[in-house]
Amino acid sequence: MCAYRITGTARLCSDCAGRTLQPVAEPHCPVCSQGLAPGRPCSNAVCSLPEAERGFSRVDAVAMYSGALRDKIHKLKYEGKTGWAMIFGRLLVGWMESHPEAMRGVDYVVGNPTHKGRQPIQHIEAIMDAAYTEDVTRAYPLSPPGGHRLVKQTETARSASRTLDEKRAAAAAHAAALTWTGDTGDIKGATVLLVDDVLTSGSQLQHVARRLRATGAADVRGLVLARVPWSG
Repeated sequence: MCAYRITGTARLCSDCAGRTLQPVAEPHCPVCSQGLAPGRPCSNAVCSLPEAERGFSRVDAVAMYSGALRDKIHKLKYEGKTGWAMIFGRLLVGWMESHPEAMRGVDYVVGNPTHKGRQPIQHIEAIMDAAYTEDVTRAYPLSPPGGHRLVKQTETARSASRTLDEKRAAAAAHAAALTWTGDTGDIKGATVLLVDDVLTSGSQLQHVARRLRATGAADVRGLVLARVPWSG
């Protein structure tokens, strides 16, 4: 058990985790953070789209989806091990502290929401609530616990273990089910940092980002705990 689990700062947790987690590969795609072979372009089809069609300008990742991080995300997401939400909240805030250039100009930091009846836990909301608590200096525009600006009232089909077309349809349905809870005037011209747990192809992020842009956001950036390594 870590001696600083309760008293340590977000930056301390982030720096410590950085010594054990698999870092994002170098070189990597500046749009989706996929690792690249030297001299080879990114093979992710989303990245070749014009930004207006892609929706997001870029997505960064804390680490790669492997080893302990993959296991702990699974424990929170599917087993409801809530203690990991606090750690993940710290990792996100620690990353923000370590990357001030990526946070410059961000007006809202919001989670890519889960529906209100999700079992065993609304894991994204738990992570975002933890991140707000860990941001003790209120350096970032995170919503207070329970005050999530992007919500999902109804359940839609999950995309896990589906065909590519089914995944795209699920992503579109997910985005269509989202609601911006604040005054829509608040988002006009805003830069939104959209947070999620895992990124694979970026299809869901694309649909949610386009939904936010249609609502009035000028720029949508992504930040995920883990980037799934893949090739294609």
